[in-house]
Amino acid sequence: LEGHNGSVYSVAFSADGQRLASGAGDRTVKIWDPASGQCFQTLEGHNGSVYSVAFSPDGQRLASGAVDDTVKIWDPASGQCLQTLEGHNGSVYSVAFSADGQRLASGAGDDTVKIWDPASGQCLQTLEGHRGSVSSVAFSPDGQRFASGAGDRTIKIWDPASGQCLQTLEGHRGSVSSVAFSADGQRLASGAVDRTVKIWDPASGQCLQTLEGHTGSVSSVAFSPDGQRFASGVVDDTVKIWDPASGQCLQTLEGHRGSVSSVAFSPDGQRFASGAGDRTIRIWDPASGQCLQTLEGHRGWVYSVAFSADGQRFASGAGDDTVKIWDPASGQCLQTLESHNGSVSSVAFSPDGQRLASGADDDTVKIWDPASGQCLQTLEGHKGLVYSVTFSADGQRLASGAGDDTVKIWDPASGQCLQTLEGHRGSVHSVAFSPDGQRFASGAVDDTVKIWDPASGQCLQTLEGHNGSVSSVAFSADGQRLASGAVDCTVKIWDPASGQCLQT
Repeated sequence: LEGHNGSVYSVAFSADGQRLASGAGDRTVKIWDPASGQCFQTLEGHNGSVYSVAFSPDGQRLASGAVDDTVKIWDPASGQCLQTLEGHNGSVYSVAFSADGQRLASGAGDDTVKIWDPASGQCLQTLEGHRGSVSSVAFSPDGQRFASGAGDRTIKIWDPASGQCLQTLEGHRGSVSSVAFSADGQRLASGAVDRTVKIWDPASGQCLQTLEGHTGSVSSVAFSPDGQRFASGVVDDTVKIWDPASGQCLQTLEGHRGSVSSVAFSPDGQRFASGAGDRTIRIWDPASGQCLQTLEGHRGWVYSVAFSADGQRFASGAGDDTVKIWDPASGQCLQTLESHNGSVSSVAFSPDGQRLASGADDDTVKIWDPASGQCLQTLEGHKGLVYSVTFSADGQRLASGAGDDTVKIWDPASGQCLQTLEGHRGSVHSVAFSPDGQRFASGAVDDTVKIWDPASGQCLQTLEGHNGSVSSVAFSADGQRLASGAVDCTVKIWDPASGQCLQT
């Protein structure tokens, strides 16, 4: 999405995902259609860079905080400014609505948090105690507690009604830049400039976990065929290879000049591919960390990569609306498949290599003959961007996860939709069949992973623990483990039968 004339500092979706707001250094807030990329509204009124934006839960209001020390309440439909909240004596770095929309919080450079009535514009509370700029604020889901993270390296837990500080959480060695409650309110995550994420018990103030290693969000994970290694792609432009049993990082693969959005092992585990925002695909030796090939040709971000089962071909889907078929040994492009009317988010070969599936921003899944480049089927039914596609091990079923919060199970031969799996409360970004085809996993924007029976459509398990959107899921070769990667910068290893988290 292009249109701002300055750095973009904050983005926020409306609760239904139909609108996206952005605040920028050009002093404006823009409202976008995230599907088409169209800009609906440009909200002007701030006299300085806009650092934070947040929709109310019902989507009827939008709050913005800026360098001009004010918070503004907008009608995102008309673009009208309904309220200007004044009282801070410093730049407003963060704004957040309570779950019922009755309160609005703002954190600022004057080291305070203010709680507002967004309807009247009245300041209900001023929370004092931090000794540094407050960069992030968050209400608990029940609205009974409130967290703030600041430049004094601490997180504070507050009673938003009385203004009393209940807990001060210490442990970070740098400014706290982000705080977020889990959906059940039992955990609080904090991210800081010390490159760590900490998981806290907000009731006791105890630090439960310190997650170290990544310097950015985890966008994709994949197991090696033997299950002895798994890979994670990160927005810090690197790929990491891990031992899933010990949690040890074995390799850090560097070379991309853009966020890594997709990773995949070759069937024999001897090669490894990564696709990134620098419009390239890299083929690596996962043992040595050596880059064997750099595949260039896409004119947009490479969102997905996949090997054929025999390892002789390699597919990539990109923001230029195309799928490319490559020879991974020579780096030669064998086919360019054109037909989608939107960025291609996911590609997957059938187990026999005779078909290739692609999912795209045009809400469709396409089935291709990768040898001839012919489009065999266009599967329609999703009402949102298709983020992920995968075949079952026998090739008899194809699954797709989409922005309409559903997973669909298809017959790839006939194009018939066999099942629609409903239950997620956000876009489904990743889908995976277990090797025996008896279970199916999906990861979504609601921070959860779900395990399904693909035959009946029944949800068997809901795996909770991530503190951010789950962007990738993958089963181990024996089906005994499931890996998930999320925007909380962590990878989790699960027992898909019991739902227990084995490793973070």
